[in-house]
Amino acid sequence: MPYNRPTWDDYFMSIAKIVATRSTCDRLRAGAVLVKNNRIISTGYNGAPPGMPHCDGEEGHKMEEGHCIRTVHGEENCILQAAALGSISTVGSTLYTTYAPCYHCFKKLVVGGVKRIVAGKVYRDRFIGAQGDEIVAQWCDEVRIEFTLYEPSQEWLEHTARIFAAPIEEKAAA
Repeated sequence: MPYNRPTWDDYFMSIAKIVATRSTCDRLRAGAVLVKNNRIISTGYNGAPPGMPHCDGEEGHKMEEGHCIRTVHGEENCILQAAALGSISTVGSTLYTTYAPCYHCFKKLVVGGVKRIVAGKVYRDRFIGAQGDEIVAQWCDEVRIEFTLYEPSQEWLEHTARIFAAPIEEKAAA
């Protein structure tokens, strides 16, 4: 079987999906990867700030107006992680995210200089409205950010299933 090298979008979106598995908010397990020049500069997932109680723990969700405010969103965590690490510019970067950003996160991405957003799915909430990806695309158009709704090929999905089902390969014989 021929080797199936992923596209950059396949590669980074696959990583965002893995990052989402670290989420501590069981209302929506979301992940994001911030990339610049095809290199990961930060990752983030939905979860409480370090040292604070997690949503999926004993204290549960901290709800206000139908939203869990205990959680820092994955996109927000990407921007904050880059800032916390220091010396990492997010200007001109691409965000790969399992769900399109809410309006609050979107504003932070604009300020951070993100130039492209690749989303696996549009999560409809009160900030996005009924049109979903049309609204996110409109926000992006207004500030000249490229928006892509990610669609993996069936071939890539089958390949990743095989990757995770197979054991780690042994070193090839010399």
